[in-house]
Amino acid sequence: MARVCLENIARRFDRTAAIENISFEVPDGEFWVLVGPSGCGKSTILRTIAGLETATSGNIYIGKHCVNSVPARERDVAMVFQNYALYPHMTVRENLGFGLKMRKVDRAAIDATVEGVARSLDLDRLLDRKPKQLSGGQQQRVALGRAIARQPQAFLLDEPLSNLDAQLRDDTRAELKQLHQRLGITTIYVTHDQVEAMTLADRIIVLEGGRIQQIGDPLTLYDRPKNRMVATFLGSPPMNILPATYTPDGFTVAGQTIPCPEPLAVRIQPKLGCRFDLGIRPEHIAIVGDSEAAHLYAEAIVVEPLGRETLVRVAVPGENEESPTILNLQTTPNLQPRPGEKLGLQFKLDRLFVFDPVTGEGL
Repeated sequence: MARVCLENIARRFDRTAAIENISFEVPDGEFWVLVGPSGCGKSTILRTIAGLETATSGNIYIGKHCVNSVPARERDVAMVFQNYALYPHMTVRENLGFGLKMRKVDRAAIDATVEGVARSLDLDRLLDRKPKQLSGGQQQRVALGRAIARQPQAFLLDEPLSNLDAQLRDDTRAELKQLHQRLGITTIYVTHDQVEAMTLADRIIVLEGGRIQQIGDPLTLYDRPKNRMVATFLGSPPMNILPATYTPDGFTVAGQTIPCPEPLAVRIQPKLGCRFDLGIRPEHIAIVGDSEAAHLYAEAIVVEPLGRETLVRVAVPGENEESPTILNLQTTPNLQPRPGEKLGLQFKLDRLFVFDPVTGEGL
């Protein structure tokens, strides 16, 4: 086990930069997740650490050693791919022990390691089966087991759960977290699923356009996003964004006014007439009916009962023929408005976020 450190890593293809100025350090034994939309550079970073891609510039350290010129097979990391990459003609036992066999480990040691890994992953009854005889979840565990058997310095996992159905993905995600807690191997995990990122990670790296947007623990990123991209990417349903203008009474949205709390006004020092993007999470908006407590009025357009909660999508009418602004709300299960009903909305003002409408940076 070892730390993994990247210093100003870039990977360019001709004039196109896949990743640019990537720097972070994963301490020994921690579980870090790279997350972001498709094409943001997540897998490129992982493949560069593994040695399957060559960095155009910058340095990569595994443990105390710079591995820029070290071939992939000698970097002592284990990578689990999205498609598992199991050998179809080999049994589970042979797949689990293949990496050790290639390193010319003693047969008895291979057998002992394989048996131990199989027991830890509940694969001991499947050792004589071939991959085509396994379910998707079982194949995924075999791929993980093959990586564990090698006892590498670090795990690199590239969207290993994306081929599983929803229930199996949830179960396997929990198993993966328990496995890391037990083994404590440095792990870097790539996903586009923000739920996986929030539930698995010690720390999350949010990427967009080949650059790091923010690094932090899950709750810090959720509660204090650095910019609009991070704010809207993490959270389900995502954070609502409302275009607003600052006036003496607060933030004006479609002719209606949301008060600006004094601490927020002091922090952002707005000028009259300034345009902002307001951010508010769905759980911080309450339906208060037609009352003076409402900050905004909107029309319910979609109601989705989910049992423990109800998701409500509402439309705030635009001004001067502008398109309406759509907001997502989370309410209690007993509160289910009818589509077309006019609703009074009350915002939790101390949970308002303010972003620059041009750069997207938090203010």
